[in-house]
Amino acid sequence: MSAPHTRVILITGAGRGLGRALALHLAAPDTLLLLHHHQSRMGAQDVARQAQAQGARTLLLAADLADAAARTCLMQEAAAATPHLNVLINNVGVYEEVGLGEIEPAAWARVLEVTCNAVQHLIHAAWPLLAAGAPARVINLGDSAADRITARTTATHYHAAKLGVHLLTRSYAKLLGPQGITVNQVSPGFLEGSIGEPGSAVPLGRLGRHADILGAVDYLLSPQAAYVSGANLLVSGGWNL
Repeated sequence: MSAPHTRVILITGAGRGLGRALALHLAAPDTLLLLHHHQSRMGAQDVARQAQAQGARTLLLAADLADAAARTCLMQEAAAATPHLNVLINNVGVYEEVGLGEIEPAAWARVLEVTCNAVQHLIHAAWPLLAAGAPARVINLGDSAADRITARTTATHYHAAKLGVHLLTRSYAKLLGPQGITVNQVSPGFLEGSIGEPGSAVPLGRLGRHADILGAVDYLLSPQAAYVSGANLLVSGGWNL
């Protein structure tokens, strides 16, 4: 059980990629990191070891976020480990480069479950813990292409899910604000190592880096952002303007 003064942070998809970078960036003494993973257990174990070397305590939480029962178990494990939660970062999303005409119903359902429905489920289930940890922060990872409705004939299920995350961010910001919980979104563009090539579409002339996203997260977790809620920070180098 975490001590009352401990900063408790839950990060989904913490075993690799941006989730890994977030976990190691936020690891610090007097911090308990709840590190969710699914198919990257070894990666999550490595993150936990490095975070512990930085002074943090860690707990690994395994769950397939496409499974509602698994999501419920994940939050039950979290509640058993801590009476409060200060930060929830919904990082997991599933991107598949598939044309709309070729998306099978099962694939559509899984992408929506993991990328959108899990965000709603985890925020709702974490609500009592976040209220106990207030002032608390929820940060959802969006997509800079999902700040408006436009036709998408490739990866349509992913874009539909990220539009849903955008709506959830604003809606939960309104619902949870009275309890001292802010809800915001960070929306990357093309990151180094991501699928797809933006070509010359990025006005700032380069792909995004994890450090760019970490800077936005740092701001939203800072005292300077205490009055910011329902915001969508586009960290895309301007590619979608």
